[in-house]
Amino acid sequence: MSSKVTALQIDPGEALSEKTQAYFDLCQEKLGMVPNVLKAYSFDETKLRAFTDMYNELMLAESGLTKLEREMIAVAVSSVNHCFYCLAAHGAAVRELSGDPILGEMMVMNYRAAELSVRQRAMLDFAVKLTQTPAEIVESDRQALRDAGFGDRDIWDISSVAAFFNMTNRVAAASDMRPNDEYHSRAR
Repeated sequence: MSSKVTALQIDPGEALSEKTQAYFDLCQEKLGMVPNVLKAYSFDETKLRAFTDMYNELMLAESGLTKLEREMIAVAVSSVNHCFYCLAAHGAAVRELSGDPILGEMMVMNYRAAELSVRQRAMLDFAVKLTQTPAEIVESDRQALRDAGFGDRDIWDISSVAAFFNMTNRVAAASDMRPNDEYHSRAR
């Protein structure tokens, strides 16, 4: 197994701050590892904090979207972008949160082949369109989400999660970021 974090090796220059080390220790305690994405960002604690603050707000804070739905968006977007890191990490999260390893694998390969609710399919169709052809999003796309039961705040959250993963997918691709080996065996 590989312990490679990224192909870009940016020297942090100094030891982690006490606050960051405590955060990494918490990750180790709760997850059994420190995700490589956090290690990759640790060269600049301001960027690391911006990344973790945004991630935690989008993926863990109160929302009209469930945690599973947010992870499904992460996987659908990452599938379009062929992001190995996010497909491994967030595919594992879908498997864990859904209790369905097949759903996790279908999401990674092609969410359209998965057994999804009308709500989930509308959400993922929107996130994928926003990823592939953002200039083509029109009111009828937002209305399709409303018709599936989403409010305008939910549409904002769907858009924000999709946009965040489009950004992180590109950083992961540019740096050749690799997922922790532990993700590959989770919830299978």
